[in-house]
Amino acid sequence: MSLLDARDIIPFPPGSNDSDTVFGGVHFNLTILKEWNYTYFENRTLSNGTWCVLPFAPYTPALLLENGTFVNVTWCWHPVNQIGVRGGTGLGFATLFGVGLVLTLIALSKHGKLHLPAERRFWPIGRRWQWYWAIFTCAMALISLLTNIDVDRYYLPELPIVLTCFFWFLMQLGAMAIVWEAVRHWGSWMERQFIDPNPFVLKLDDRRAKIEFFIPLFFYFWIWMNFFLVVPRSWTGIEMQRYPQQIIDVAIPTATDGRFKAAAFCLVVCWLTITFSLRHSIKHYRERNRGFVNRVIGLIRFTPLRFILLMPISLAIPAYQALCAWEFQWSPLNVKGLTVAIYVGGYLPSLLIVYIQAITGFINPNEDLELQRQRRVRGSEINRELGIAPKPAWWRRANNEFNPNERMRDRIARNVRELGGGKATAHNLEAAVDTRLRENDPLQNTSRTAGGEDVEMDAMPRLPSTQASDLLGPISPGDFAGARAMASQYAGNSEQRRTENAVQVAAGLLFPSASEDPVAAAHRRAELMMDGPPPAVPPPPYIASARGRQSAVGAESNNRPTTAERSNSTNTANSINAPPQQIRSMLDI
Repeated sequence: MSLLDARDIIPFPPGSNDSDTVFGGVHFNLTILKEWNYTYFENRTLSNGTWCVLPFAPYTPALLLENGTFVNVTWCWHPVNQIGVRGGTGLGFATLFGVGLVLTLIALSKHGKLHLPAERRFWPIGRRWQWYWAIFTCAMALISLLTNIDVDRYYLPELPIVLTCFFWFLMQLGAMAIVWEAVRHWGSWMERQFIDPNPFVLKLDDRRAKIEFFIPLFFYFWIWMNFFLVVPRSWTGIEMQRYPQQIIDVAIPTATDGRFKAAAFCLVVCWLTITFSLRHSIKHYRERNRGFVNRVIGLIRFTPLRFILLMPISLAIPAYQALCAWEFQWSPLNVKGLTVAIYVGGYLPSLLIVYIQAITGFINPNEDLELQRQRRVRGSEINRELGIAPKPAWWRRANNEFNPNERMRDRIARNVRELGGGKATAHNLEAAVDTRLRENDPLQNTSRTAGGEDVEMDAMPRLPSTQASDLLGPISPGDFAGARAMASQYAGNSEQRRTENAVQVAAGLLFPSASEDPVAAAHRRAELMMDGPPPAVPPPPYIASARGRQSAVGAESNNRPTTAERSNSTNTANSINAPPQQIRSMLDI
């Protein structure tokens, strides 16, 4: 494609003769220039359709070779001009976006930090996405604004205008994603506070949950449609702004084609999705209002100030992109476009969104810390309702309860002592001995069978004097005095010694040694051998159980009847109708 048409061609400057021409005081062979199809154009460039050089001073080539090659040449696509208004304004906006990038990184460090265990329902990355998109937006804006400098400096438009517009569209996409993630995460934060007192107050499979699952997919579908309509395309037509007719024939149709218009429509759908998400969060996590007017008032009342500012600003992004898709003179794709319109409509909304987010990040606390504060407030209210007065912070130090090196075992032992546990093993042993004494005391023991009811596993009363204990004398409560004395004879502070003493006492009760008092040993053996009813009571008749064992108490094993053999019968009627077994000692069990 030629750079200029025939209407922009002008004759070569005259030289010394018909085969000579002069550019910037340097003589060139006109015959060689015409042989290699070089043409001199109105914009003072010398081109043959492949090469384009600047022939005027101070960029005039030093020599022209016979093969049509210039020596010490300056190409047309070279930054030879000074920075214009568009480039200077871009430097100012680049500085502001750089400051916004630093503020965004600080806000990400503050709000992205975890102070509570991560929950599966509220992943930490969910609250970081708004800051990630803000970083992306600042990076794209910096690249677009820095390359915007060469848009003014290049003698003929080329790659800088393409890079500027390419990253400008990505910046607009990122700014819309910032607003979306901010609104979406605000709804998630409202839900987290709503269910923190009661995790089961909301269902996980209702209409609300399904909307919150699918609406991000819907939004990102349209945001990526905007990306695929704008980015993967041929950008060469945007460079063709080297003379007026080329702008009309090539640049304007390329910059206002159907793909750019459809991309602007995609951003409009994204903005409507953000509005619906904000209304959805207010409806489910704020107070309900009745009536259309009250709902509108409630929508404005419960919308945070940040979103009251962000929603109209974000609406300016698709509005300006649609304006550029229809009017080329206002578009940043126009090399000679209006600077005020380009920066006010194209860059200022994204810059305001970044700064509003950063300022809000500095004002609002970390969500985990805020959740901990709310839990402390709820705990204080519950304690106040129950009448519980918490101890001050100095209470533990004043009562010698503060020990940073205290082990869990020591802490448990201290709590037991506070509850009156004392010597744990000895205390339990003494309680068991006292219980056994009360059971063997005829004055305190009253059988629950007094009403004629025979109950299994009832308390074991002391046997009357007519039983076998008469041979050895009655078992008096004093026989257990020694065991009680042994259990409490150690009064030291060593837990190991106290444990060994308790073990020895228990072993002495269960397995008496030969060195024990013979009278006490005889009494204990007599008690353990009491496994049957008094002799005056006749033995009950033999009853065969399912396993063929005789349940009559007191019958000797060598006098079993012949029916005591094992039987494979499954009849259980006899064992159910038979009277319950009388437990007299541990041997019966």
